[in-house]
Amino acid sequence: MNYLLDTAAYLWFVTDSTKLSDNARECLEDSSSEVYLSLASIWELAIKSSLDRGLDLPRPFHQFVDEELEADRFRILNISVAHLKLVASLPYIHRDPFDRLLIAQSLVEDLPIITSDRAFDSYDVQRIW
Repeated sequence: MNYLLDTAAYLWFVTDSTKLSDNARECLEDSSSEVYLSLASIWELAIKSSLDRGLDLPRPFHQFVDEELEADRFRILNISVAHLKLVASLPYIHRDPFDRLLIAQSLVEDLPIITSDRAFDSYDVQRIW
């Protein structure tokens, strides 16, 4: 199975947080799965890190990203025009711009998304938690 990983779930996985559900952890640890991390999530981490908005990374952002991307087997999902076109037409239920982009990517790429955010259920995505 292939999955798209939400930003918070990604952080909880790489920091071994108990906030990550057992089901989500099993999906992420399944070696037969391909897990995608959106470039939008890395962008969101960069912004929150630069604004010092309660983002508790174990290392400075530039080190964290380099080391985790090298250590994890996650694939980077780039942002495409098709993703952005869908963002423009999504109902304005979820207000977070990064999450709206993840929703669009999940729909365009037909990837279930691993997230604890129940607001995703208002869209036609398969949410794994």
